Amino acid sequence: MSQPNLTLGTRGSELALTQTRMVTEALQTAHTNLNVIRQIIQTSGDKRQDLRFSEFNAVAHVDKGIFIKELEIALENGEIDAAVHSLKDVPSDLAAGFVIAAVLPRAAIEDVLITREACTLETLRQGARVGTSSVRRAAQLKWLRPDVEIVEIRGNVPTRVKKVLGENALDAVLLAAAGLQRLGLMEGSTIQIEGQTLSALTLDPVVFLPAAGQGAIAIECRADDAASIHAVRALNDGDTEARVMVEREFLRLLGAGCQTPVGAHTWIKEGRLTMAVRVFNEADLSLPPVELEATGLVADPKALAAELARQVK
Repeated sequence: MSQPNLTLGTRGSELALTQTRMVTEALQTAHTNLNVIRQIIQTSGDKRQDLRFSEFNAVAHVDKGIFIKELEIALENGEIDAAVHSLKDVPSDLAAGFVIAAVLPRAAIEDVLITREACTLETLRQGARVGTSSVRRAAQLKWLRPDVEIVEIRGNVPTRVKKVLGENALDAVLLAAAGLQRLGLMEGSTIQIEGQTLSALTLDPVVFLPAAGQGAIAIECRADDAASIHAVRALNDGDTEARVMVEREFLRLLGAGCQTPVGAHTWIKEGRLTMAVRVFNEADLSLPPVELEATGLVADPKALAAELARQVK
């Protein structure tokens, strides 16, 4: 009897391939007779490195899901059985016909400040030029340090790390800890890259709130593909699922997208789920953000999201 196959779709970046290897190994551990095939698919976000994220709708005619659209097309066409995503890249209002079938145990949720010499957000030099591709990170940094200059940067993780090196180097860049750790670039408070040692300050998530879904790997399937859903569901982590569900549902209720300046920090303690949020005014980032915190049942994350969204509105 032949082995059953499951084809995973993935972006081609080093981080995406690393995450897909993690999913492959977990699937083969859970299902020893399963043959996992990898298929690399280039997305709109990968093809148009020349565009700012804010320009995608006008220029590339993609207003959300720029790192998942082509993977969903491949899913819909039956070219792949499941797609591996960084969950924070997945729109909170998932398109009809698709489901997040599983999320792996969550990695570090924090953001990291990368500099040539060790410093903190407070001791970063006056007027420092800081690179980021995230409006959430930019909004929080400008709120905490109004004097800094935000520089939008694109590229894979190593490319963005290297923005603090060479000619016209930035003073700092902000990146997610999870990606740096999965690529083996970051150990403790340092980053090794091209023979250089850089400082890596992990920011307190209470002070600098992460993105919804940050640090989580998601596996997306067609909603009607029961066999694939069953196979990948074996990888699902219940606590991670509850946390990312409340974060994503909060964004969905606000009508917020992957590039909306909203920070969300969740934790589970003694069977209770808590979420703190920081919501910036998209039309005027100079206004103070709305900051709220609430606690609810782990078993009903959507109710907690609804309560916080009601307070924000």
